[in-house]
Amino acid sequence: QVQLVESGGGLVQAGGSLRLACAASGRTFSSYALGWFRQAPGKEREFVAAISKGGDNIYYLDSVKGRFTISRDNAKNTVYLQMNSLKPEDTAVYYCAAHAAEERDYVGVLSPQYAYWGQGTQVTVSS
Repeated sequence: QVQLVESGGGLVQAGGSLRLACAASGRTFSSYALGWFRQAPGKEREFVAAISKGGDNIYYLDSVKGRFTISRDNAKNTVYLQMNSLKPEDTAVYYCAAHAAEERDYVGVLSPQYAYWGQGTQVTVSS
């Protein structure tokens, strides 16, 4: 089992940057595939980015490709989401999620694929 805690959210102007971090408890962090999702008011939760437990397989939502970068530091039990060139439509609560994956290259892009979730961190982009 793993517990996840996000940080790094805040208010930023359009075109700005934020770096989200998600710290995980436990000693088996490297066994988990990780993802970032977001949920805007009145909308369903949507996939943003995912990274395999080996770090070699990465997926992004099309609208964030070239602007967002997901990475992981297994030594620090932390997954990051670097967000550049932020747009007002990126405003949402951002959640990290973890899945105990057997395959090294496994990545999940759907919410039900993840068993563990953080509490979320608010990102607000002003125009």
